[in-house]
Amino acid sequence: MYSLLFYDYADNIAERRAPFREEHLALAREMHERGVLTLAGALVEPLDGAVLVFTTDDRSVVEYFVARDPYVREGLVTSWRIRSWNVVIS
Repeated sequence: MYSLLFYDYADNIAERRAPFREEHLALAREMHERGVLTLAGALVEPLDGAVLVFTTDDRSVVEYFVARDPYVREGLVTSWRIRSWNVVIS
């Protein structure tokens, strides 16, 4: 089972994220190395959100990421949601 984390970004995210980007990416790398974050990236044209794919059906793993993410802490993410994803082809 997979979980998808959807982020909605604040306006001017490209400029505003610079001071927090390395901490955000370090957290993503940590989760990837633990084997629970499979894919992650921003939605572009427009740059208004992101999607992160977690290899878990344990919501608390995704919530742990959200709680530690500086983009959320600093208000660069205006809203987020977690959805279970039943993958039928991989």
